[in-house]
Amino acid sequence: MIFLSIIAATLLAGIGSVWLASFLSFGVLARYAQHMLSLAAGALLATAFMHLLPEAFEGGDEPHHLFAAFLIGVVFFFLLDKAELWHHSHEHGRLDDVLQADADHRQDPAPHGAAHAHDDAHHGHHHPHHHAAAPAPAGGHAHGHGHSHAHGGWAVLFGDGLHAFADGVLIASAFLADPSLGIVAALAVLAHEVPHHMGDIVVLRQTSGNDQRKALVKVSLAGAMTALGGAVGYFVVDHLLDWLPFFLVVASSSFVYVALADLIPQLQKRLSARQTLAQITWLAAGIAIVTLASGFAHAH
Repeated sequence: MIFLSIIAATLLAGIGSVWLASFLSFGVLARYAQHMLSLAAGALLATAFMHLLPEAFEGGDEPHHLFAAFLIGVVFFFLLDKAELWHHSHEHGRLDDVLQADADHRQDPAPHGAAHAHDDAHHGHHHPHHHAAAPAPAGGHAHGHGHSHAHGGWAVLFGDGLHAFADGVLIASAFLADPSLGIVAALAVLAHEVPHHMGDIVVLRQTSGNDQRKALVKVSLAGAMTALGGAVGYFVVDHLLDWLPFFLVVASSSFVYVALADLIPQLQKRLSARQTLAQITWLAAGIAIVTLASGFAHAH
């Protein structure tokens, strides 16, 4: 019975918070879409510095070890960026080659015997002419630009999954101590995860080609890790609790990296005084909402 209660509570906290965040992001706050990047940056930074890191350091582990884990996490997500960008540019280059060859063939359907001459012309002085006339490079450029910030998605999902798993372990440990305490813990997780998931949805919506449904599915899958954490925690909670501070530190490193390497640079552009004030206000709102929600969760 306790096990089923843990699963139900973790699903409510993990996935329920995602759906509530989606309702706010795509419904109530949809008309403020241009400001959601600022809100997301503030929410991610506050989640890392005002919730995850303080909770990790309360465990009593050696600070040097936790800071080392944080540094390793930042470097890991940087390398993850590099790997994903390299893969994207490699696949994009192969696609451009295919499209360019097809465009050249349509423009100059030379017989097989003249193929080498055509290739020589293509790679010689006539290459700029073909490249400018073919539609592929323009489309390729737009494609590349659209994915200029796609690397943030994997870091957010990885960190969000770790964070959700740690929340599930905490909820399981609370249920094993006292079922009523477990319910309060699940509600506290639900409350503090909503503003954080709003930031996640904004980032993943960007990386999914503005596809709301795809972003919602991805964040829901990460939120489902709460149930996995609850199930695993039910059986081995004593062992996992020792590792929770490191889970939280690595998760916080992913949020800090995405906020500073992906979101903040997009906000660093020349704006009018009114637009700058609105940007700062939404950034502060993201920080304030997560800080208040984290304070509520910590108090309970």
